[in-house]
Amino acid sequence: MPQHLTFFHTAAGNAATLETLVAEIAPDVKVKHVFSQEFLDEAVKAGSMSQELEQRIVERLLAEAGTGADLVVLTCSTVGAAAETAKERSKVPIQRIDKAMAEAAVASGPRILVAACLQSTVGPTSDLIRSVAKEQGKQITIEVILLSDAWPILQAGNPEGYAAAIAEGLRPVAPQADVIVLAQASMAKAAELLTDLPIPILSSPRLGVEAAIKQLRNNSR
Repeated sequence: MPQHLTFFHTAAGNAATLETLVAEIAPDVKVKHVFSQEFLDEAVKAGSMSQELEQRIVERLLAEAGTGADLVVLTCSTVGAAAETAKERSKVPIQRIDKAMAEAAVASGPRILVAACLQSTVGPTSDLIRSVAKEQGKQITIEVILLSDAWPILQAGNPEGYAAAIAEGLRPVAPQADVIVLAQASMAKAAELLTDLPIPILSSPRLGVEAAIKQLRNNSR
């Protein structure tokens, strides 16, 4: 019987990328996409995720976990902490797409540069990396670069220009870090433009999908 993986999105743009990754890594897994753009819009407008908003997202995640999914993945870093809360109340595993990326970042070195295009993503991503470092007993430093000028390019329907703007912003600061973390899943293509840099450029889609498939396989044993 095929396993069922549900991606819970707050932006439609990541769905095709994740669908392609699952088809490549585990073509037998059935994929469902759920969209709630309003959650991201609310968090961006407020500058962070409120407790009330987190609770609403948690309830939605739990509802999706009850619809036959074998695993639910929250793909939005801005509201990613809701997945940590929801998984404690769910019989079905719930993951956040950026957890595996944070683990890889901490393993890459102590100087971590977090790159984001939305201010609302900076805190959740930095908090996640610090939490992982604490779990692993490692000392790290986090620096942040906010590439807010790139976000309107994506909103205007130009993902290639968006990736190019991110890459252009990161090249000058790369020597300051052991690893660069692309805080939003939508930023992933920028990594393809920075392969000549001598440090890892981490994004969440592939790492998150690999972690999800690994958990699905482990759960089916």
